[in-house]
Amino acid sequence: MTAGSPAPESLWGRTLVPLLLVFVLITGASLAYAQVSEDRSVPAPPTIAEKLVLLQAERSELQSRADSLSRLEMLSSFRAASLLFDALASRYEPEREQPFDRLPATRREVFARLEAVNAALRAAIDRPGAAGGAAAVEQAASGIPTDLEWMASFDSTPVILSYTPLFLEPRRMVRSDSPAPGGEDPVIEIEILGLRLTRDRTPPILTIGSWRGEAVVMPERLKFLVPRSVFQSDATHARFASGSLFLRHASRIVSFQLLFTAIPEKVGALVLDQKVRSAEPDANTLVSPEILARAPAGESRTVRRCFDPPPGWRFDKSKRRVVIVERLGWIDDIPDETMNSGSVAFVREDRPTQICVAVVAKAATKAARTATIGRFEATLVREVTVDRKVKSGTHALAWNAPVSVPLEAGVAEWKLYVRLFDEIDREYEGGPGGAVVPSGFPFLRIAIEDGKKLTIEADLAGVR
Repeated sequence: MTAGSPAPESLWGRTLVPLLLVFVLITGASLAYAQVSEDRSVPAPPTIAEKLVLLQAERSELQSRADSLSRLEMLSSFRAASLLFDALASRYEPEREQPFDRLPATRREVFARLEAVNAALRAAIDRPGAAGGAAAVEQAASGIPTDLEWMASFDSTPVILSYTPLFLEPRRMVRSDSPAPGGEDPVIEIEILGLRLTRDRTPPILTIGSWRGEAVVMPERLKFLVPRSVFQSDATHARFASGSLFLRHASRIVSFQLLFTAIPEKVGALVLDQKVRSAEPDANTLVSPEILARAPAGESRTVRRCFDPPPGWRFDKSKRRVVIVERLGWIDDIPDETMNSGSVAFVREDRPTQICVAVVAKAATKAARTATIGRFEATLVREVTVDRKVKSGTHALAWNAPVSVPLEAGVAEWKLYVRLFDEIDREYEGGPGGAVVPSGFPFLRIAIEDGKKLTIEADLAGVR
């Protein structure tokens, strides 16, 4: 080794340090890349805000797809789900960016309730008319009032428990003691019941379309007088109408959607089909089998036969006759019909429904042999049940204007076909008995009066 040359250990040490640094950098980069890849493959859990957005979007879509029947039958469930959603949105506004799965299980159950209601609504709307659809929706939403009361008990945010009315009557049918300010437009009185609806002097505001009004504030209750004309409606179809309630709470604005179903101006039409049953006479002629009576020389023989009518028939004994088919006689094997003084006659029956006949072969002289052939003919009668259909034709059905259709004498059954709001078809059936027929709608009454007429009435008192 020459003077000034570095020792081998020093060379190795100076070489090892850079290698270790390179290894550390490469390893760190690999771990960082692996961590990034892992983060990209596992999506982040949804936040409370994302959960709320999905629930609201789904319910909004279902509201837009609902037909007239759904807007009538499932309105209470739509409203309950909306109230619970708005209460949750208000409650979790400060925490909306927190992961949803960090909520306690009892609070996640409330969100699950809304998911269950949306699922039941979707199933019912996807299969209109399917049995049990509306009942399943009602069952899914049945726990929401308890959820609202539970939220009201532990929290300090506003909660709406209920509001009226459920249905909005047609404008020309609204009964109001005072018109809207500035005109004759009738008003709808909206009353809202809840907790913590006012916390400062800022009055709650309700907006419907371009209309905006302040509340009349009472303890735990708000009242609005809204012109009927601000609600959108349809002449023939039931439509959803909604408004937005704005409250100031804890230096922020809280909103609630109020949902109604606007009843159309026109109700629909009906047709009544009746099956009238009557008994009409039917007749036929019965020709009996031939009956033979034989008698030896100088003697007399009688053959008696009784006949029953065929099932379902009876003999008209005023229309019957006996027939002597042939009367024969012989003396010493020489034919001579004058030697037979026999007869064919009706005789007493064993039962009143029968016809009995006696055929007699009787020798005119002691040497004569005889034979008599006879029968009878009789009219058979019966009553045949004849059904005929009587159609009433189409009757227009209007609000608060009962329609009565006479029931025919002898009606055996009837079918009532009702078309409501240009898209709801219902069939009802019954017989001569009974008085009230359940219609399935709060505003539609069907009754049979004195067994003589069927009356249908669309009464708005049932929806107030």
